[in-house]
Amino acid sequence: MATKTANVLARVEPDVKEQAESIMNMLGVPASTVINMLYKQIIMTRSIPFPLSIPSAPVARDEMDNHAFNTMMEQGLSQAKAGRGSSLDDAFTVLERSV
Repeated sequence: MATKTANVLARVEPDVKEQAESIMNMLGVPASTVINMLYKQIIMTRSIPFPLSIPSAPVARDEMDNHAFNTMMEQGLSQAKAGRGSSLDDAFTVLERSV
């Protein structure tokens, strides 16, 4: 007996698709199986099976008042004077990972 299937058409960013498919290939799991697993988890949990939240992004200077900006700068200066800062190379490494 043939299993009935339905198609799912979704648009994703090309680099996201490429990275995800690379990982799925390493795991030996086709995208259709992953999508089917996701749908089954949605049905079982009656929710999205991972937390959905708005990440706290850094605030741009033009979104801060002067008091908030000066407070942030004072905290950074205090950390630097206390030797709790990061090297430039470390800071760029962290930034590159977040992109």
